[in-house]
Amino acid sequence: MINSVYSNKDIFLRELVSNASDALDKRRIECLKDTELAENINPEIKIEINPDAKTLSVSDNGIGMSRDEIIQYLGTIAKSGTKEFLKAAKDSNAQQELIGQFGVGFYSVFMAAEKVEVITRKLGTSETYKFTSDGDGSFTVEDAEQRGECGTTVTLFMRQPEEGAKNYLDEWTVRDIIGKYSDFISWPIYFKDKIINSRKAIWQRPDSEITDDEYKEFYQHLTHDYTEPLAHIKINAEGSTNFKGLLFIPSKAPFDFFMNPDSGGISLYINRVFIMNDCKDLIPEYMKFIRGVIDSEDLPLNISREILQDEPIIRIIRRSTQRKIFGELRKMLENDREKYITFWTEFGRTFKEGIALDPENVKTILSLAIFRTTDNDGWTTVEEYKSRMKPGQKGIYCLTGKDNVAALRASPKLEPFTSRGYEVLLMTDPFDEWMLAQGAFVLPEEEADFLNIARDDVTPYSDDEKKANDEKLKDIDAEFEPLRKLALEILPDKLEGLRPSLSLTGIPACLRDGPGGISLQMENLMRSAGRVVPPQKRVLEVSAEHPVVKKLVELAGKDSEKAGEILRVLYDEALMIEGVMPENPAEFVKRVDQIMTVAMEDG
Repeated sequence: MINSVYSNKDIFLRELVSNASDALDKRRIECLKDTELAENINPEIKIEINPDAKTLSVSDNGIGMSRDEIIQYLGTIAKSGTKEFLKAAKDSNAQQELIGQFGVGFYSVFMAAEKVEVITRKLGTSETYKFTSDGDGSFTVEDAEQRGECGTTVTLFMRQPEEGAKNYLDEWTVRDIIGKYSDFISWPIYFKDKIINSRKAIWQRPDSEITDDEYKEFYQHLTHDYTEPLAHIKINAEGSTNFKGLLFIPSKAPFDFFMNPDSGGISLYINRVFIMNDCKDLIPEYMKFIRGVIDSEDLPLNISREILQDEPIIRIIRRSTQRKIFGELRKMLENDREKYITFWTEFGRTFKEGIALDPENVKTILSLAIFRTTDNDGWTTVEEYKSRMKPGQKGIYCLTGKDNVAALRASPKLEPFTSRGYEVLLMTDPFDEWMLAQGAFVLPEEEADFLNIARDDVTPYSDDEKKANDEKLKDIDAEFEPLRKLALEILPDKLEGLRPSLSLTGIPACLRDGPGGISLQMENLMRSAGRVVPPQKRVLEVSAEHPVVKKLVELAGKDSEKAGEILRVLYDEALMIEGVMPENPAEFVKRVDQIMTVAMEDG
């Protein structure tokens, strides 16, 4: 049964230490109720190994057990002594201290041991008993040599470990398991006469009693990250669901953060006993950069303590944790912009995924998002951008591209907007591109939509300006017909059209996405994700006033072969402006060399 309940053999040592901790808690509570039982003792848990005898023992000087309790709790599977004790205690404070719940933890020893022996003496009695079982369904209980004080010693006669498996009689194996699962148990755990657990569960202490150095020390102990966190978040929830926690916002993403799905996350404890790392149920995926601890006082677990079973309580913890994180980020954004920019640079890409993953909190997430902008060299929120919008502005203008802000600032697509004084958000994350394409960047109940200026149907012109501009283009459009025809002949799979532009002045040409098409960045993003992308045709927009284009228009009617070579160069240049390499860089270089050779000969 135990092998079907537990998936990790290490758990047996966690369970024995948890039982010992419960026994010490019960003794403390009983002594508070009955002062005659109180003694001057040093509560402790001891772990000993004897490689020669192949034994491992866990001892405590806790409440101990009577003969009847041994039969009731150890001789009956799934009979929890803790659960029965809680009924008798009828003490809410006591209930918060105790760990055991299902009464099967003790039997996890048979994953690693072939026999178990328990020596125990009940608090307030003088009799000592020995329980023995080899896990075959039978057991014996007999009188034992007098134990000096109350408490329990569990001795495991260990199996020979399989090849490649852990040896639980190895000193460093024991230290590692205690450090992982029982480091924050409130009682000292002795091994080789030294305390091996830190006992520093600082999330249990009032915030006013904890120094900045202690927060930093705990963060480093928990994460092995020796940079200072940007902020810590203390949680103390009391009510229908009780839990405490201490969360941190790191200042630096781990090197494997975007590659390792288990990088980061929150560790789950129950009354200081470690249950699992990276408990994904406690926090949304887009907040996985958060590190820390949630310690539940009454969180139900399944029989193995490894799979959470009570979803309503998990949802309560999750919502509370989310609100706390949102609040801390809001405080940082408003009070320490420099620190917030550090956070956003490291984790903004992940945090923005919440726009797609968490519809309930889209508005909150967008309000915490910051973007680079053409207005200055810094960052802006959406609300700050909206406060600077011009009267009659159609929406929140933005431009996506490679994660190179300098390249975006140099994009010719900005010219028509910035020349009219419009501010444009510069979005450098691939995720931004996808979100805009999906229409996910939407402000609920707001009139201002996000408008990607890379799209052919997004312009800065008013209706009157557009009409006047179209009239001017009509007058010169016929001149471009030979060049348009040539472009569609030589690049039939790449272009759906060529058109002159009066707003494009700095460079000869750029590519425009059609209203129903996808951008070059999105196309590459989809391909890198293994998606099959149908061929995309775009419009080559050429500057009607650029000298290169003017000469090319003349050449198209005289020497179509030479004009075709120059057109291909313009197309490849337009690709590179978008941050995309030409399909055949060698051919591109060859054409440029030929053009330069002719130019030098003519000169």
